[in-house]
Amino acid sequence: MKNRNLILLGFVLLKFFLQYILLSSAYDLQRDEYLHLDQANHLDWGFISVPPVTSWISTLIKWLGNGVFWVKFFPALFGALTMVLVWKTVEKLGGSMFALVLASLGVCFSVLLRLNTLYQPNSLDVLCWTAFLYTGVSYVQSNQSKWLYFAAIVFAIGFLNKYNIAFLLIAMIPAVLLTPLRSIFVRKEFYLAVLVAFVLVLPNLFWQYQHHFPFWHHMKLLKEQQLVNVNRLDFLKDQLLFFTGAVFVILFSLLAFWRYDAFKPFRFLFWTFVFTLSLFTYLKAKNYYSIGLYPIFIAFGAVYITENWTMGWKKVLTYVMMALPLLVFARMYFIAFPNFGPDYILQHQETYKRYGLLRWEDGKDHSMPQDFADMLGWKEMALVVDSVYTAFPNKEGLLVLCQDYGQASAINYYKKNPQLIASSFDADYISWLDLSKKYTDVILVRHGGDEDKDRKEERPLFDTVYLAAKRINLNAREKEISVYLLKGAKIDLTERLRRERDEEFSSW
Repeated sequence: MKNRNLILLGFVLLKFFLQYILLSSAYDLQRDEYLHLDQANHLDWGFISVPPVTSWISTLIKWLGNGVFWVKFFPALFGALTMVLVWKTVEKLGGSMFALVLASLGVCFSVLLRLNTLYQPNSLDVLCWTAFLYTGVSYVQSNQSKWLYFAAIVFAIGFLNKYNIAFLLIAMIPAVLLTPLRSIFVRKEFYLAVLVAFVLVLPNLFWQYQHHFPFWHHMKLLKEQQLVNVNRLDFLKDQLLFFTGAVFVILFSLLAFWRYDAFKPFRFLFWTFVFTLSLFTYLKAKNYYSIGLYPIFIAFGAVYITENWTMGWKKVLTYVMMALPLLVFARMYFIAFPNFGPDYILQHQETYKRYGLLRWEDGKDHSMPQDFADMLGWKEMALVVDSVYTAFPNKEGLLVLCQDYGQASAINYYKKNPQLIASSFDADYISWLDLSKKYTDVILVRHGGDEDKDRKEERPLFDTVYLAAKRINLNAREKEISVYLLKGAKIDLTERLRRERDEEFSSW
């Protein structure tokens, strides 16, 4: 047991080591990371973009100094804990050391290395999916009610982190009904556990009700702007890419539920797998929504293979499966992670294109992977705005208004002047706009897609309008960002902003 724990500790340390070396200093944080960090300054039971858990973690990061080390620490931690849960699942199933190592390699050297580089709800989402399925395995093994309550708590944490886990629950209901596990629905403890979960998520549901369910508005925009470009066949093909090194382990786990007597009590997992992928395919979901489904199956597959392939050529295949995650990682090291700067990517355009890494959510190919492009130019832009703000004499009535949440949140993260607070009508910032002040001047931040570069709309409203600065980075997602100064408002600017905000809310 001591040796097992030392090997597990070794995998955890390896996980943290990899997460930090796979990040090049050539990149800034990604736009979503800035938004999530700024949520620590506006704590609430919900946000337009995400539920509240991320803001709680951001508050902890803020207490720790808000440095990049801690921003990257937590997704790495959630990835490491996911691997630990897979390890513990293998132990529950009676797996050997060989099975533990096979499963750990499959999880460690997978898409989670990429996912866990970003401070987003996705890393904790995968952990919660894995933990939720782990509680299901533990309940089947022990028939103890405590696992129902653990499942309720895990689901609530997952729901308050990202609503995505609700799809797993929806898929599990028919999966359970198709197996003897359906007897769970006559146990009073099951309904008490449901009540526990409901009470825990109730504050967020009440927040959604108070704010006219912004979740639906967010989903509407997501469908119109991103999911419309999702191809159902591509979604299914992409599933093979997430755990390429462990794909055979996962496939054999699905077979094992029907051919291995020890796994027949867990057959509800097979149907959960089928119904979850069917549901996401029908809804044209983003490919990564399902990543949390796979780690638990790697545990089952590793146990099945190492218990049944103990002789001859099958044992040799087991060693091949153990080496495969490392071989895939060695190949993907050069293209899948932000460990090489933009110049390297531009020099290897064809390779990135061949792997589909230049395809963005708009359905088009670009010169940089979308997430990489979204980690460039933010600090430079923020310091430009900060310098314009600092040079402005009358800051009392000065509003910094950005076109999108990426600009606003990056400015708020990198700013040198503590008085500067960037605002926007985009995402969560529309709820945070401070309308208690009387604004007379505006620093307006716009990206290259802005069609009114001459500011024809604003010129009649101010005494003076001019371009104060510009940031150009051809590798960034927002290649050109212009900073305008609008001085001497001729109207009640605060009232105008209030009216525009209310109109935006009413359109939901």
